[in-house]
Amino acid sequence: MSFSTLGLSAPLLAATQTLGFDVPTPIQSVTIGPALQGQDVLGCAPTGSGKTLAFGLPLLQKLNPQGGKLAQALVLVPTRELATQVGDTLRELAQHLPKPVRVSVVFGGVSINPQMMGLRGGTDVVVATPGRLLDLVAHNAVKLSGVQLLVLDEADRLLDLGFAEELAQLLALLPAQRQSLFFSATFAPAVQTLANTLLRDPVRVDVRPDSQPPVEIIQRAIAVDTPKRTQLLRHLIKQHSWSRVLVFVATKFAAEIVADKLRKAGLTAEPFHGELSQGKRTQVLTDFKAERLSVVVATDVASRGLDIAQLPVVVNFDLPRSANDYTHRVGRTGRAGEPGLAVSFVSASTLAHWRLIAKRQQLDLPLESVEGFEAHEEAPPVSTDPNAAGNGGIKGKRPSKKDKLRALAAQTPSSGKA
Repeated sequence: MSFSTLGLSAPLLAATQTLGFDVPTPIQSVTIGPALQGQDVLGCAPTGSGKTLAFGLPLLQKLNPQGGKLAQALVLVPTRELATQVGDTLRELAQHLPKPVRVSVVFGGVSINPQMMGLRGGTDVVVATPGRLLDLVAHNAVKLSGVQLLVLDEADRLLDLGFAEELAQLLALLPAQRQSLFFSATFAPAVQTLANTLLRDPVRVDVRPDSQPPVEIIQRAIAVDTPKRTQLLRHLIKQHSWSRVLVFVATKFAAEIVADKLRKAGLTAEPFHGELSQGKRTQVLTDFKAERLSVVVATDVASRGLDIAQLPVVVNFDLPRSANDYTHRVGRTGRAGEPGLAVSFVSASTLAHWRLIAKRQQLDLPLESVEGFEAHEEAPPVSTDPNAAGNGGIKGKRPSKKDKLRALAAQTPSSGKA
């Protein structure tokens, strides 16, 4: 199959050829046609599978550029980096269209004033993180009442804590009669629930081979005592001559500490987390891609939306909170058919959690031991006190995720086709 069989206009076909997209990926080949016909879409595909073109090409073809304050299309994403990536792709494709298309990319962490100035001349497409978009709406910098096409990219992440309430407020500002495209790397129950409420007879597409990371990725699990993880990381980098490593940790504090220890050991390392300024985050990624940095120590803000070509190694210094997060972290390596390696550090205190991740990911990995870094810690005793700190709260005393989704759906109008 080629792009020419999908119903795309001549200018957009020229754009795909110019940008080197010769053959549509599976997610593109099965969603572009229905999207062009005005159908709602619920699409699931692995990271790096071409979801941006799957919604970007139909979005641009259906536009009638006006350049006014009323945006015609809205793409909501969970992170600044993904917003920038999507915006860049749309602008590259739009260069080939007969009429100029204004694509506005807005996100938090930077001054709102330049973004307000950029919107003053009007826009056709807004690519945004939810919080900053709400701020811009409050400042009357953009109006959403004219949106004909809504895209949720990484929909499962948008429904995580901190996003659901903002998403509900934005959906309430959109016209009920619109076309909606939901894309995600996983079909989490939260996504299914929202889709059942907001999508109208959607085309459901799942092109994942299974729930596991791509087969090009070699996965390893290494047992190690918690205090020795940084030393083991340094040892592995030196022993295997890893040129670039993306290291995932649980908190911004851990990102700063581990990066500092690696720098003191002579490695070029930088932290990457949500509290850094946008300028610093952009610089870290630029240096990492250019191989001026060998190690980036990141929180899960880097597990979605980052496309780093030929990244050889990902290390789970701290284990992810869920099997889905494991998929997204590991998916940063082994992209576009390139080989990759994912290493997870497992301590006595995280062994039970690792077994749960492995079970849900259908992983059968031996727990390795590295000479000189053998694990000797014992697992801490499990508390039987339901009021003990760290148990995440008493069940039944706070709303469940399903409760929150029902409340979100109740606040938003039903959508229809544009």
